[in-house]
Amino acid sequence: MEAAVQRGFPVVWELINQTVDGPTQVDESGEVCSDYKSQEPPRNSRSRGGSSQTGRSRWRGRHGDQLTLVAACRDSLRVIRGQLGVDFSGDLGPVIQEAEDLSQRLGEVWTDGLQAYREMERNHRTVVHKERYVSPDGVHINQAECLFSLVQPWLRKFRGLSEQGLEQAAHTFGIVRSLTLAGQSAESTIDCLVIGSFHSST
Repeated sequence: MEAAVQRGFPVVWELINQTVDGPTQVDESGEVCSDYKSQEPPRNSRSRGGSSQTGRSRWRGRHGDQLTLVAACRDSLRVIRGQLGVDFSGDLGPVIQEAEDLSQRLGEVWTDGLQAYREMERNHRTVVHKERYVSPDGVHINQAECLFSLVQPWLRKFRGLSEQGLEQAAHTFGIVRSLTLAGQSAESTIDCLVIGSFHSST
């Protein structure tokens, strides 16, 4: 379902009567984990005669894949993906390109002081977080940081995801957040699902 929402979103976004303007804020989070591998089965439920303890058990096993969340925020548009690292060409650049593909040609791009962004061939301004959170000329990445604070509780609800599932869940959250900020109803999300399912079947 999440994959279908992702496939249908570009079509729905183009049909929304909205204006996306201003700089694109880009940030990368600390690594998040796709949870546990080599899992042992969780305890049985009470209905199966298992443990009487309440709550859902955490599966034990080897720690799962690590992904870095990368976000590009522009006006009401939110693009977020799970990437393997912070290489610009393979991990950071594609997220910025997606933000451009889904709206219109980018103006300025605002980032933190990560060295990888120096490879960017765009109009680029930086705020160095070791010194301040907003530069003297007003550059900040507050929208991207806010998105990370919102997506983390969303991901924890799944109680563990595969690497692919983690990336899809993060991207889907960005889609839902974009539609909410653009003032769209739940019907727009359903449209993404229907269009994406149709594209998959054809």
